[in-house]
Amino acid sequence: MPELPEVETIKNDLKKKILNKKITGVTVKLARIVKNDPKLFRRILAGNSILDIDRIGKLMIARLEKGEYYLLIHLKMTGQLLYCRGETVIAGGHSLPKIVGCLPNKYSRVIFAFADGSHLFFNDLRTFGYLKLAGADELEKVKENFGLNPLSPELNVISLGKILKNRQTNIKAVLLDQKLIAGIGNIYADEILFAARVKPNRLANKLKTSEIEKIANASKKVLKQAIKYRGTTFNDYVDAAGKVGGFVRRLKVYGREGESCQRCGVVVKKIKVAGRGTRWCPGCQR
Repeated sequence: MPELPEVETIKNDLKKKILNKKITGVTVKLARIVKNDPKLFRRILAGNSILDIDRIGKLMIARLEKGEYYLLIHLKMTGQLLYCRGETVIAGGHSLPKIVGCLPNKYSRVIFAFADGSHLFFNDLRTFGYLKLAGADELEKVKENFGLNPLSPELNVISLGKILKNRQTNIKAVLLDQKLIAGIGNIYADEILFAARVKPNRLANKLKTSEIEKIANASKKVLKQAIKYRGTTFNDYVDAAGKVGGFVRRLKVYGREGESCQRCGVVVKKIKVAGRGTRWCPGCQR
């Protein structure tokens, strides 16, 4: 699943392609992808345009010109946005390189047509992703389900300390809980804890203030660097320009189990923490 840096990259790139373009029509090929009545969904979007795209956690929020509506876009596990104009096709999200050039295809669930002849395809192999129109009040309720933005000043040693104070669970589970901190997934949780030199299965309420400060600072540093290099690519992510993310070459522990730690030379291990495969260095992380 694309995490905060990947969604941020897709959002920023799509803003260069689709903002202020009139939507001439919407085709809903799989109704359950749209969390509204499909007829209402098509009616509100037809003739409308997207003025801006924001993000909270892994959720993209497109502000519409008319009707005081917002279009919520979540790629989940295998969602993909493909922008096409003429023979140019760029994709962001789950990568399906063998079929990208032939659109629409069997994975195209919703299709947006724009006045300039371009199209935006919402493709989803496993259909966990979704699109939803929401008014301002509903959007505020949606936002209440998301925790602190790890890139903002609001995440610091004080706020993180308050979150961890009474939580008798491991620190990795806290980082993955979207209702506490929004946007961090498995890859970046491992990288953040490595940067902070904290073992992933340490109890959250037992961490020292100095360790909490390191985690808060590492969250910003790792995520900002990942955005700079356009995310992390293994087998299932490309950005909105169809390019793979360059942060994969800068990973310190994720995907490096069995290799020597680049910091201390001890072999990187893989264990299960918070129900997820977790990489850590026994030499660096205590």
